[in-house]
Amino acid sequence: MPATRSDSPADHGRIEDVDVATEMQGSFLEYAYSVIYSRALPDARDGLKPVQRRILFQMADMGLRPDRGHVKSARVVGEVMGKLHPHGDAAIYDALVRLAQPFSLRVPLVDGHGNFGSLDDGPAAARYTEARPAPPAVALTDDLGEDVVDFIPNYDGQFQQPEVLPAAFPNLLVNGASGIAVGMATNMAPHNLIEVVGAAIHLLEHPDATVEDLMEFVPGPDLPSGGIIVGLEGIKDAYAKGRGSFRTRAKVSIESLGPRRTGLVITELPYLVGPERVIEKIKDAVSAKKLQGIADVTDLTDRHNGLRLVIGIKTGFDPEAVLEHLYRLTPLEDSFGINNVALVEGQPQTLGLRELLRVYLDHRIRVVTRRSEYRLARRRERLHLVEGLLIAILDIDEVIQVIRTSDDGEQARSRLMDVFDLSQPQAEYILELRLRRLTRFSRIELESERDELKAEIARLEELLGDDVLLRAQVARELDAVAEAFGTPRRTLLLNGGPVAPRSRAAASAAQLQIADAPCRVYLSATGRMVRAELVADAEGGGIVAPSRRSKHDAIRSSVDTTTRGEIAAVTTAGRLVRLSPVDLPSVPANSVQVAAGTRADQYLGLSGGEHVVALVPVADAPPIALGTAHGTVKRVAATELGTKNDIEVIALKPGDRVVGAAVAPDGSELVFVTSDAQLLRFDAGAVRPQGRAAGGMSGIRVTTGESVVFFGVVDDAEEAEVVTVAGSTGAIAGADAGSAKVSAFAEFPPKGRGTGGVRAQRFLKGEDTLSTAWVGVQPRAVGADGATRALPPSGAKRDASGQALDSVIGAVGTAIG
Repeated sequence: MPATRSDSPADHGRIEDVDVATEMQGSFLEYAYSVIYSRALPDARDGLKPVQRRILFQMADMGLRPDRGHVKSARVVGEVMGKLHPHGDAAIYDALVRLAQPFSLRVPLVDGHGNFGSLDDGPAAARYTEARPAPPAVALTDDLGEDVVDFIPNYDGQFQQPEVLPAAFPNLLVNGASGIAVGMATNMAPHNLIEVVGAAIHLLEHPDATVEDLMEFVPGPDLPSGGIIVGLEGIKDAYAKGRGSFRTRAKVSIESLGPRRTGLVITELPYLVGPERVIEKIKDAVSAKKLQGIADVTDLTDRHNGLRLVIGIKTGFDPEAVLEHLYRLTPLEDSFGINNVALVEGQPQTLGLRELLRVYLDHRIRVVTRRSEYRLARRRERLHLVEGLLIAILDIDEVIQVIRTSDDGEQARSRLMDVFDLSQPQAEYILELRLRRLTRFSRIELESERDELKAEIARLEELLGDDVLLRAQVARELDAVAEAFGTPRRTLLLNGGPVAPRSRAAASAAQLQIADAPCRVYLSATGRMVRAELVADAEGGGIVAPSRRSKHDAIRSSVDTTTRGEIAAVTTAGRLVRLSPVDLPSVPANSVQVAAGTRADQYLGLSGGEHVVALVPVADAPPIALGTAHGTVKRVAATELGTKNDIEVIALKPGDRVVGAAVAPDGSELVFVTSDAQLLRFDAGAVRPQGRAAGGMSGIRVTTGESVVFFGVVDDAEEAEVVTVAGSTGAIAGADAGSAKVSAFAEFPPKGRGTGGVRAQRFLKGEDTLSTAWVGVQPRAVGADGATRALPPSGAKRDASGQALDSVIGAVGTAIG
């Protein structure tokens, strides 16, 4: 038990005994609490650690905006350190740098100018770099001036800082977090903003939604660096219990580097793995004789083309076998352990996906409620003043007389309150009134403002009095943020096996491990591919399709094949790219969840605005029909496709693109729909099959300035329906839902090939184009996030006007496979 000496003047010379165990326990607990609460763990509401929150708040308080100039990072660090954060400048700058790194955060919150580092190198000093908030950061700090969150004192009580930010989107899930506290740590993976918002809105509308329901929207993490996630079981565990792990792999393709020379080309690496680290590990493995077959490693990464790491393979070595060794010996395959620990009401908790979204939504509902209450109070105050001013303007001469005959301001205020029955704030406002406001025009303005205030007050009162309206407002704001800042998924989700292309001559180990069973490959309306098993019919012994119970996304096309078979994708550039379903994400036979699929464009490595429009069979199939935006049609026989993996199936004219493709046997009908609402149907036999090099023939006559928005093949004209969605070319994307109509395909008479067709929808006032069209059976409309959108009832006349839509339709497909 040590002795301590008091330094108090009154107790000079006094020695007090203190128990070391008690003192150490108390000091350690204080230190542990400070680290957990004030440094290492993020808040589950805004997903930020205190230093990150202080940086974003201080930047907003300094008047920094995305549309204004950058300032020195050292200035931001100094302001944060001097006013809010009682720690060193190095820790603050490190946090600022991470907020600006696109390879660390899925949605960066700081717009950095200068050298903010890379995966292999650190950033420049704070005096050399500049920063300003990125647009998503503004969404996190918006409305702080409207009493939406509580403010607390800073470390010395001189300034105020927000306890938590309003957070217009679930930042913790979107950007993830990592930190080490005392006795605990957190490690959370980044996710796709659009997917997370979709799950949040679904939970908002369906509070009893399960983790499985939410995983239809959030199938897995979406890492900033892209790459491939192999195996989803650990992700499911993390979403259910808050802890789990998954493995990530680099995106690798086998390419020819020259005559008789093959190489592995790496374009995406696992999360937080840099190319220099990969090169170093390859060199160490080669030097230690653990890795053979590597001729050389070249880093061709640049700012224009992004990551490109080329690994040369020695002659005689199997690239796929070398790749498997690289996965095992180098960071080309890495693991990520999920540990979702965050602060909830000041206490660290381990949270699953549902709990994380629930905490955020509760916070956001409180924010919108407090903001609405604040705005309601301000509008009531303003209405009170406007009504008093209108009373004064109606009898302004008497008001002036009262003021002129008063001895001082106090007497003038009292007399105004007595004569005109005004409140004290109204009287004060009238006394401060400028003479220029006494015009007739000002009275008209005041009356208009009064009416607007009353309408706004009624709307806010209705919003605050109805929980359904309040939740709908939260959902609309989340949807707007996803529309503004959301980007397509970067990370592919696979069930297992390398993703390098296989040679058909020799099956890989991964292929041999998967049974070559019947399956069906789906392409969704939002561009995802998924593989579903076909199950045997217990009664007849045949093959039946799986039941599709997913309530989200719609099918654009589907192909029956086998797991190790071969199909092809037709792209907007007129290319036919062969692929095997073996590496596609698979779903249970009893429930097809297309939302869990992989992006078709990313899976095939398409770029430059090229997209997949359809999946088609390539073996023993009828001719394939293609339609272009300029109205050209072409049929190609399956025997013309050859055996190459990537071929051109139509010679497109400059500026033209393929809008649709499908198998078209004789007896089926081809259908065009144009942007000026013209539909043309004619027999497929009118288009003779041509060779691959041909450019097709005239399908539909397209007027100047218009284009084809849909091309397809109809096998059952009696059951098919026509869906058309109209809008305005001058409307902001996503702002106007437009109108839609569903008609029977039989209502449209057949016409000859090369004609203009018949009108498919009459435009309403303000409409001048068809944004979307589709022809087929059992139509289903979806938004950009894949969530179902309501369509008008079927049975409308073929040339009738559409019915106004409540929400924007992004695409239309069929509800069946």
